[in-house]
Amino acid sequence: MLRKFPKKPIVIAAVLVLVGVLGAGGAVAYLTFLRSADTPPSQACDVGRPSGAGPVVVAAGASMTQGTLGANWVGALRDRPEFVGYTFVNAGVNGDTAADLLGRVDTDVVRCRPDAVVLLVGTNDVRGETSVDRYRADLGALVDRIESQTSARVALLSLPPLGEDLDAPINHRLDDFNTAIENTATTAGIDYLPVHEQFADRLRRSGSAATTFDFGFPLAFRAAAKHYLLGRSWDQVARSNGLELLVDHIHLSDQGGAIVADLVARWLTTGHE
Repeated sequence: MLRKFPKKPIVIAAVLVLVGVLGAGGAVAYLTFLRSADTPPSQACDVGRPSGAGPVVVAAGASMTQGTLGANWVGALRDRPEFVGYTFVNAGVNGDTAADLLGRVDTDVVRCRPDAVVLLVGTNDVRGETSVDRYRADLGALVDRIESQTSARVALLSLPPLGEDLDAPINHRLDDFNTAIENTATTAGIDYLPVHEQFADRLRRSGSAATTFDFGFPLAFRAAAKHYLLGRSWDQVARSNGLELLVDHIHLSDQGGAIVADLVARWLTTGHE
């Protein structure tokens, strides 16, 4: 005769497992997509320029700058000994386009009265329906606003590849946006930091198999879960997805973040990349 097990403990256990799964998923979603960047403008510049005698640097852009999914290159700069006394304001917002950043430039950049501003924005323009001409106009307006309202040095960063197949169609589209970035920098007489060029050189030298762009929310969520729940480094997450410099075809591995941080660090300390 089969023994009957009480159903109530089984149901309770199932509910507890479900609650745990949902709780873990909610934690990943919050840490990755909902929380703000470390030292955002709303905190650092709520009453104007941050207090302190050291230089104020604003890094403005989208999710690659926010650094909650993938390497936090702004935080890495903040931790370097040569920048003791600096205030790094992270004005990165997940999902932003150049037009979105233009809409908040006064509150998130100008109000900080920065000594230096670095702009890394445009990946969402490339992925969306923004034309190159519209992007160029938005970027030019951003630079004009910052230069007319502050005395900050300004640098534009070229956009990293999307996926690690440099010959993929989306990277040919991205090339046009990077040309717009370089031309805008030249026209405005400001500095251009070759992020894309250094990524491309590293990928060519590594000899690894090219991985075509294949970004999606499920992949981004899994990448974040591996980092926040399993404690894997962003480099380990990238390798698990067959990538080197990008964890999910867009956001930066630790190696990718180090390339960006090194370029910006050299610009801040020497005046050029």
